[in-house]
Amino acid sequence: MIADDARDRRLLDAHVAGDPDAFGELARLHRDRLYAVALRTLSGPAAREEAADAVQDALLQAYRAAAGYRGEAKVSTWLHRVVVNACLDRVRRRAARPTVPLPGTGPGEPVAPGDALAERETALQVHAALAALPVDQRAALVLVDLHGLPVEEAAQVLGVPVGTVKSRCSRGRARLAVALGHLRNAPAPASVPLPGDGPAPSRSGGGA
Repeated sequence: MIADDARDRRLLDAHVAGDPDAFGELARLHRDRLYAVALRTLSGPAAREEAADAVQDALLQAYRAAAGYRGEAKVSTWLHRVVVNACLDRVRRRAARPTVPLPGTGPGEPVAPGDALAERETALQVHAALAALPVDQRAALVLVDLHGLPVEEAAQVLGVPVGTVKSRCSRGRARLAVALGHLRNAPAPASVPLPGDGPAPSRSGGGA
């Protein structure tokens, strides 16, 4: 929204001008959404902690680089770009380990009892299929399909042309359709939250 971006720009300008609290308020307003994007862009049994670390690193980078913000995109778009880049850097660094463990099987991921079990298993399958996508397709789908960013804004976040985002989304959706085809005839639950949905865990330290 225009009003939200005007608020974000005021906070960023105040931070650059020396206000010690402005960036903390900006981070508070966007942290949960940034964490959700990071969590779904990353994968693996330590995705929660890694996503929180990626967001913390990205906010620290944004804190230090705020004076270089040119205003060519919304502040929220700029923050998403920094976070997504931090996540992609982490994915590239672990590229030598190509296996993708099934999310949700590690400590802190209890299986829901009773009727919720089927919904939980479906969520795990969806999340595992998303995690198995090439990272460029996954990042595009996370931004466009899961978080509802317009394709144009997702292109700004990813630093690629609009047509590239559309192509990555199309290829990713095709892969998911194949991977999740067995779910088409299954009864659809009221909602299928992905593992790890919810507010970001708090992290201490950093400039944010």
